[in-house]
Amino acid sequence: MQPSNVPSAPLGSWLLGSTDESPRRRRVRVQALLTAPLLVTNLIGSALAVVLIGVVVPGPSIMRSEFAWINFIAVPIFTGCVFVVGLLWGTTRLIHDLRWATDNVPPTPENQRAALRGPWRLTRVQAILWTVALATFTTMYGIVDANTIPKVLFTIAFSGITTCAFCYLLSEFALRPIAARALESGTPRKSAVLGITGRTILVWMLGSGVPVTGLMLIAIFSFIRPASGQALAIAILVIGGITLCVGLGLTYINIRSAAAPIRSVRRGMEQVTRGDLSAHVVVYDGTELGLLQTGFNRMAEGLRERERIRDLFGRHVGHEVAANAMRQNPELGGEERDVSVLFVDVIGSTTIASTNTPTAVVALLNRFFDVIVDEVDGHGGFVNKFEGDAALAIFGAPNRIDDHAGSALAAARQIQIRLCAEVPEINAGIGVASGIAVAGNVGARERFEYTVIGDPVNEAARLSEVAKTVPGNLAASGRAVAAAHNSEADQWQITDSITLRGRLEETELAIPREPAEGLVSTPVPPTD
Repeated sequence: MQPSNVPSAPLGSWLLGSTDESPRRRRVRVQALLTAPLLVTNLIGSALAVVLIGVVVPGPSIMRSEFAWINFIAVPIFTGCVFVVGLLWGTTRLIHDLRWATDNVPPTPENQRAALRGPWRLTRVQAILWTVALATFTTMYGIVDANTIPKVLFTIAFSGITTCAFCYLLSEFALRPIAARALESGTPRKSAVLGITGRTILVWMLGSGVPVTGLMLIAIFSFIRPASGQALAIAILVIGGITLCVGLGLTYINIRSAAAPIRSVRRGMEQVTRGDLSAHVVVYDGTELGLLQTGFNRMAEGLRERERIRDLFGRHVGHEVAANAMRQNPELGGEERDVSVLFVDVIGSTTIASTNTPTAVVALLNRFFDVIVDEVDGHGGFVNKFEGDAALAIFGAPNRIDDHAGSALAAARQIQIRLCAEVPEINAGIGVASGIAVAGNVGARERFEYTVIGDPVNEAARLSEVAKTVPGNLAASGRAVAAAHNSEADQWQITDSITLRGRLEETELAIPREPAEGLVSTPVPPTD
């Protein structure tokens, strides 16, 4: 995926701030983003209406002395009182009704619907103001000259509809922080906003449909009251230019509104691709794009849960076993494999348990097992079992290793060295054996575990008992040393042939040529 060059903004624009800013700062920001753009839009709409009535639209001129009291007294006063006061009243009341969002209060279903209907509420206020202006000015100009009624009616209606369209899109942008708070608890069942299709049709209708209809009406009225070719040309050129500008503006805002949620999801996907499963996008769109944002968050949450389960599974059974189980459907049974087995057993565990508290014993064993797991993993094996104060590690299953015997022997030597340096409170006997064993899943169909069963396992366990009585507390079978590559085999020497407990044939006993410093043989009963 190609990295996005767009700077990250949780709400799609730096103007909207972040989701963790203070409630007071959020309230001020939303109030400013609502008031300023809508005030400017209404002033531009009013100026547009004046220009269209006075210069562009064909019909009786209103720039006559009998209209002076309307043009220079009524229009400015009405515009100032109705639009400015009405605009401030509408936004202030809306912010007051949505105060829960700026005070970090959890939203109720009613709060959700009210927040998502916010743009419609503001647009409805603007529509009422423009309707009042339409009725007032049409009446005023009609009293003076009834022939001006069609001209004034069309012009104010055209300007008002265009202004309301911008009002809806801009207020939807400004209220994103409120929508984000409302959608934190999920999308309401019944949508309170226009979908992508409805929004696109609205933009087309107001950016193209209404202006084109206006041009058609001018043409129709020209048949009723003929106008000069120059007047018609001016009207077509000006309204056509306004149509291009308004259509472009509405389309741009609509595209930006649709692209912002997609960009947020794209940035989230980039995080997931890089392995960062903490990715989360702020849901602030009530349309289908908001469902896309919500879907991404659910996907990321599912991936995090899956990774947590995989990690927990790997910690319990070993990451190699977990990975093997995920690659194929695990079944009961196994296969014969040539493996090496390492068995570690604590020396004097009874004494340790009797002279320490249970909590201290657990902490000590955790340090002990931490060294074992670290070295076994580092040499390509995996710890298959923790058996009280002992551990069983396997090399060569489930993952094959070219020199499993050498890896097991090297891990055993390194474990003993590290235990001497890092966990001096514990001495342990370590036995290593190699041979053919059955590796697979053992248990019942409802619950089983991956393990190895066979002679090498028993031999390694018995060698760990013998190791407690030899220098370095480390013993291996001659077969394991013979199977290892020369680089590791040269570190060991055969010292004796013994018959291990429970076995009939003799086992060649091998110990390291250079035992770990600080270790001495500690004869103990084999049952400990």
